[in-house]
Amino acid sequence: MAQPRITLESGNTYHIWTHANGNDNLFRCKDNYRYFLERYQHHVHPVVETFAYCLMPNHLHLMVRVRKEDEILGFLRKKKDKPNLQSLADLGGLENRIVSQQFSNLFNSYTKSINKKYDRKGSLFIPNFRRKLIDSDEYFIRLIAYIHNNPVHHGFVKTPNNWPFSSWHSYLSDKATNINTQEALKWFGTKKNFFATHNQLDKAKVKALFED
Repeated sequence: MAQPRITLESGNTYHIWTHANGNDNLFRCKDNYRYFLERYQHHVHPVVETFAYCLMPNHLHLMVRVRKEDEILGFLRKKKDKPNLQSLADLGGLENRIVSQQFSNLFNSYTKSINKKYDRKGSLFIPNFRRKLIDSDEYFIRLIAYIHNNPVHHGFVKTPNNWPFSSWHSYLSDKATNINTQEALKWFGTKKNFFATHNQLDKAKVKALFED
């Protein structure tokens, strides 16, 4: 029996990941990665705070916290194509439905662009992106390290610093970004602990913890 899907609720933090459909790649060139992040900023950033991300050729990982209900409703009221909030509320799980829809809008708009650019047809992403609730301090800090180390685990690079399409670089910079690095770093205590956690990550153990 399939397990019930985890709902996305305001104030909760989640690991979200998805893959390309079949043997396709999500990203074929640097412009694809950049365009996806632009679409992410447009569709998803208004409804979640992002702590970490990593875009890989055929899959991606995100660590996000669903924004407060009033922030989400404020975003919806500004949209040109305003949804029927009452009908969403009647269906239950207002935040869950809205956040899920914004992710769907992201994946659909990106797919349409890729299909047009590369003359392909059909879905690009597997149905129903995966999500897991982050419910412990250990999970919080280890997940950030896991996401940043994903290109290393898959053999693309030797260190997170060599992979350009992740939030790792936001943690190394003093410039303001859309990644909530300030709060995340507090969980590590110090920058030294931040780097140590990334260096000491056990691939086999964390994969079972974060994706099963």
